[in-house]
Amino acid sequence: MLTIAAGNTALQSVLPALGRSLGVRDSAVALAFSVSALVWVVVAPAWARRSDRSGRKRMVAIGIAGFTLSVILCGVFLAAGVLGWIGGTAAMVAFILARIIYGGFGAAAPPAAQAMVAARTGREERTRALTLLASAFGLGTILGPAFAPFFVLPLVGLAGPAFVFAGFGAVVLWLVLRHLSDDTLEVTTKGAATSYPSIGGEGTGASIVAATAEGPPREIKLTDRRIWPWMVVGLVTGHAQAMTSQAIGFLVIDRLGLPPIEAQQAIGIVLMTGAGATLLAQWGVIPLLDLSPRSLAIWGGISAAAGCALIGVAGSLYAIAVATGIASLGFGFLRPAFTAGASLAVGAEEQGAVAGRTTAVNGAAYVLGPSIGVGLYELWGPLPYLVAGAALFVLAGYAIVSLRPSARAE
Repeated sequence: MLTIAAGNTALQSVLPALGRSLGVRDSAVALAFSVSALVWVVVAPAWARRSDRSGRKRMVAIGIAGFTLSVILCGVFLAAGVLGWIGGTAAMVAFILARIIYGGFGAAAPPAAQAMVAARTGREERTRALTLLASAFGLGTILGPAFAPFFVLPLVGLAGPAFVFAGFGAVVLWLVLRHLSDDTLEVTTKGAATSYPSIGGEGTGASIVAATAEGPPREIKLTDRRIWPWMVVGLVTGHAQAMTSQAIGFLVIDRLGLPPIEAQQAIGIVLMTGAGATLLAQWGVIPLLDLSPRSLAIWGGISAAAGCALIGVAGSLYAIAVATGIASLGFGFLRPAFTAGASLAVGAEEQGAVAGRTTAVNGAAYVLGPSIGVGLYELWGPLPYLVAGAALFVLAGYAIVSLRPSARAE
């Protein structure tokens, strides 16, 4: 789980600099991850259902094999472009095709891994075990961008992280095939679709709720009046975060005036600052203040709006990093607010259905969000951050007016 998430976000973090090195449009870079996210969102529920019928070990192996094949092909195509063996546009087209492999097969591993962990734990410890598994997935979205600058290699340059994480994937695949025991006949536990791993896209916890829900999932409409206000919070939050996180690499390169390969360390610093602020919010501030989902949505919207606006005008690495931290603190409030608020709005028998909706909304934001954000950035650098800031400020007002006070988030 950690390897799949880290490899994906490591590529996300280096691709803005790679795109500039290859001379392709910024929007083409965003398209690569939008296409991959779309495929993931479409096939993830199908893989989750299949993991309940087929051998979970085989599903885990398919997921890590798809990841490894995709990443090694990405490295080959990007290196060919860096070395001038093929044109930049051809390299990016080939990269997008390789990313489709990841979107199509990488989604097979998380639900099967959940089901295998659930099968090996009792009811009392199952949620905690699945939370630890989800933490590995979330930790990967932090470690990938953090370590990517260290894997910029001689000769292939910024394509280096792809080769390194492909190596990690190959090792994990070997370990899975050699040491992971199968549970093909185990049918009493299940896994659930997991959101696409993206920079700033830390999990909402909804996948765990869906995996541990009792009985067959009940249908609940996205527009159900009980959960719709919370779905609005999730849609606005997810798109704002996807827009701003995907454009941040380009902004760092342009604002600091650095060559692409030298800018990668600065990009890593900014992304690590944002990740640290998110963890501070979710592991420190929220438990300390014991805020309700409605309060989290209000204060999270205000903080994220302020941070995004500051990113739009920041002119130094320090200013960009601090502004990103403020925005990420707000997003760290908003995501748990979205999940907990929707969960508290329905009864126990509908928890699985609501969790499925939450996961779908969380993943859908990374289909169009990156392309929208980079497209706005191409029009004017501060624009995606000012648009996201305005949307988040309006969201805070919407939360005040439309969200009902509820119990504290657990």
